[in-house]
Amino acid sequence: MEPHEFFERDGLDIYCEVPLSFAQAALGDEIEVPTLYGDVKLKIPAGTQTGTRFRLRGKGVPNVRGYGQGDQHVIVRVVTPTKLTEKQKQLLREFDRLGGETMHDGPHGRFFEKVKKAFKGEA
Repeated sequence: MEPHEFFERDGLDIYCEVPLSFAQAALGDEIEVPTLYGDVKLKIPAGTQTGTRFRLRGKGVPNVRGYGQGDQHVIVRVVTPTKLTEKQKQLLREFDRLGGETMHDGPHGRFFEKVKKAFKGEA
């Protein structure tokens, strides 16, 4: 059996990755996801992170013995834009200035400060 360009199979379960924009991940959205049985709607909650996995029960491969069916696992990948207009850059800077979370000083404290202390033996 040749590999599929979108689906991967593991036993009765099917896996796929779907891209999300930053806005979709941050604000939440409803997207259409292809399955072996046609497209289904999947509700993406606000604040979804890349790598989050959603399970579509019963959308996997049917058991050849006639009972049971696998699930489809949808893994989301938040796509970071690479070509921004000046207006988009300006809006993102404004978002950051208004309190957008950064890796440097998020809810868990200053990440790089903790790393520095760990290397110095202070952690």
